Amino acid sequence: MTGFLLRRLGGAVFVLLSLTVILYAVFYVAPGDVAQIACGPRCSPAQVAQVTEQLRLDDPVYTQYWHFLQGIVTGRDFSTGTGVDHCSAPCLGVSYQSDQQVTRLILTKLPVTGSLVVGAFVCWILLGVGTGVLSVWRRGRITERLLTWLTLAGTATPVFVIGLLLIIVFCSTLQWLPSPTYVPFTEDPEQWAWGLLLPWVSLALIESAKYARLTRSSMLETLAEDHVRTFRAYGVGERAVIGRHALRGAVAPVIALSALDFGSMFGGAVLTESLFGIPGLGRELVHAVKVVDLPVVVGMVLVTGFFVVLANAVADVLYALADRRVVLS
Repeated sequence: MTGFLLRRLGGAVFVLLSLTVILYAVFYVAPGDVAQIACGPRCSPAQVAQVTEQLRLDDPVYTQYWHFLQGIVTGRDFSTGTGVDHCSAPCLGVSYQSDQQVTRLILTKLPVTGSLVVGAFVCWILLGVGTGVLSVWRRGRITERLLTWLTLAGTATPVFVIGLLLIIVFCSTLQWLPSPTYVPFTEDPEQWAWGLLLPWVSLALIESAKYARLTRSSMLETLAEDHVRTFRAYGVGERAVIGRHALRGAVAPVIALSALDFGSMFGGAVLTESLFGIPGLGRELVHAVKVVDLPVVVGMVLVTGFFVVLANAVADVLYALADRRVVLS
C-alpha cells in the first residue's frame, strides 16, 4: 500500500505540473501582449512598458514560466512601481483588476463553494444510490418503471430549470423557505443549512439520476453472477442478497464516478452559484473571464485541477479497499 500511495502521489504531481505548463502556454503565451491585457485598453505605451517591466515580461518564456512555478512552490515578489510586495506560497499571481493576491481571493471563496459541493455531494450520493437500490428491490414492478422514468427526466433536465422551479414553488408560492443565500457556518449553522438547501437539492436531483442508473445496472450485473445464484440456492433471503452482496458490487463504480464529479464541481458549479446568487468560485471565475483577469482564471483552473487529481487519488485507494480483486500497481 505504501508503494501504491507513493506512485499515486508521483502521478498526481506530474499531472499538476503538466497542467501548469498547458495553462501557462494557453493564457500567458498564446494571447500575445499580456502587458496590454493587464494594463487595459486605454493604457498609453509608457504605461504598457511599465507593466511589462513590473511583470518581467521581457524575460524569455521559459524564465517567465520558471518564476510562475517558483511562486507556487516558494512564493514570489511583485513590483508595484513604488515598492515590492511579497506573495507567499502557493502564489498564483496578482489580480489585474483588484491588485489582490489570487490565492487570498480563492481562499475567501473556497468555503462558499466547498459548502455547496460537500452538501450537494452527500445529498446526491444518498439519493442516487438509494434510488438505484430501491429500483432493483422493486424490479419488474411499477415502482421500477416510475423510478427509471424519473432518473431519465433528471438526467435530461438542466440544473437552472430545476433551480428556478424550486425557487418559484418553495420560496415564492408556498413560502416555506427563505431566498437562498450564504451565511458562514461559523456564524449560524442553522441559517447556513437553510440558505444552501435549495442549491443542494437542485444539484442533487441532477447528479443523483446518473448514480441511480449506475447503481441499478451494477447491481443487476452482480445479481446475475454465479456466486449470487449459489447464495440463493442455499436459502439466503433476497434482502440479504441485495443489501449485502449486490450493493457491494455497485460500490466500486460509484466511487470512481463520484471522484470525477466531486473534483470538477469546484469549478463547474457556475450555473448553480449564478442562479442562486452564491458568491463562490464559479461566480468569481465568470467575472474573471469577462474582464480578462488572467491570473484569477489560471488560479481557479489550477485549484479545480488540484481537487480533481486529489479526488481521483482518494478514489483509487477507496476502490482498492472496496474491491479486493483490484491489484495495487
